[in-house]
Amino acid sequence: MPFIPHTEPDIQAMLASVGAPSIDALFDEIPAALRTGKLNAVPEGMNEMQVTRLMTERAAQDVTLLNFIGAGAYEHHIPSAVWQIVTRGEFYTAYTPYQAEASQGTLQVLYEYQTMMASLTGLDVSNASLYDGASGLAEAMLMAVRAHKGARRILIPASVSPIYRSVAHSIVRLQDIELVEIPFDASTGTTDLTALQQQAGSDFAALVIPQPNFFGALEDVDALTQWAHAQGALVIALVNPLSLALLKAPGQWGANGADIAVGEGQPLGIPLSSGGPYFGFMCCKQALVRQMPGRIIGRTVDLDGKQGYTLTLQAREQHIRRAKATSNICSNQGLMVTAATIYMALTGADGLRRTASASHANTQALVEKACTFPGVKLAFKSARFHETVLQLPKPAADVLAKMAAQGVLGGLDIGAHYPQLGSAILVCATETKTAEDLQRYITALQHALT
Repeated sequence: MPFIPHTEPDIQAMLASVGAPSIDALFDEIPAALRTGKLNAVPEGMNEMQVTRLMTERAAQDVTLLNFIGAGAYEHHIPSAVWQIVTRGEFYTAYTPYQAEASQGTLQVLYEYQTMMASLTGLDVSNASLYDGASGLAEAMLMAVRAHKGARRILIPASVSPIYRSVAHSIVRLQDIELVEIPFDASTGTTDLTALQQQAGSDFAALVIPQPNFFGALEDVDALTQWAHAQGALVIALVNPLSLALLKAPGQWGANGADIAVGEGQPLGIPLSSGGPYFGFMCCKQALVRQMPGRIIGRTVDLDGKQGYTLTLQAREQHIRRAKATSNICSNQGLMVTAATIYMALTGADGLRRTASASHANTQALVEKACTFPGVKLAFKSARFHETVLQLPKPAADVLAKMAAQGVLGGLDIGAHYPQLGSAILVCATETKTAEDLQRYITALQHALT
């Protein structure tokens, strides 16, 4: 039974104070047709033994398969020290650090995280943090529209994750912001520059540039950035943070760099965990910092000259008038950010480069072997990072089902999102895969194709 501190006399006294005859009367503005009535679909309560049995049975449904799916959630090695530290009580149960003098440890971790992310993206400022990568992209769009102070159109390539595009559309559409989709080149899988050029001279607030894009292909970020800036628009870089250990940082794109960088932080020490939680990151140029949602931690000194940390900027609806807030999304994935900070500190720049290089090499080796089978070919001829699209001679769903039956998750069927690609799967290999793992994939694929 839940603990409810109010006795019946307490409840009656409160109702009398507000002039309501009953608790139900407090909700009388809700039409009867919208009320659920009895919750008939909710099962009866269970005792501890029954709940334990149920959850054990559900946990047993999880099986360990050899995973070659990426598409925004990646299986990387996480040093055991990361979550040993994160799950200490000081971090694990710490709440939002509203009271700076009592939250110096948490604030320092967030400050270190911001420093690392700003360095990784090559931009001036990082927040801490956002709900996830997809909603982070939507926040970047809202930020760009506010900063542009005019246009309410955003150009977004079709090579951006379809999930991210869907989430962004859901968040911004009711704020009269239009997402204009730019097709991808059929041969390279990158943004079609001819189609993009048709938007020249039109009024838009920003261009989204994915790097790498959903297909794993690498975009011509310099040319795209220069084009957008020439149109008077901002550039939103949508990036995989691990790839930045090898690729040019968004702050270095074109002559002046991207204006905003966002993405999913899951590759930085966050396990797959059956779907989350993850966290979104956002960095930007100093000129845009007042438009940035979330929190920014600053370092200062106290009256005695001792170093201290504080919440410098937090223009969100908990702290200021809702109409003035830069965001009404309150979730701050502080625990995930703590894990990412510890992961990056333990791994270091060298370790990130080695992880990214090994992941890329494994994917290259995998697709070279896969493409020796008749009818299996690369969908696109372009440079890539640790993920790519394979076209198959048989229906993708059937092939993947047969591979799964052999204990191998062979990739993601992307046919529903990109029917023009035919029977196509998105394949990813990370540094966790051994030569034996790659061969097991090839053997399972061979059996599935016969």
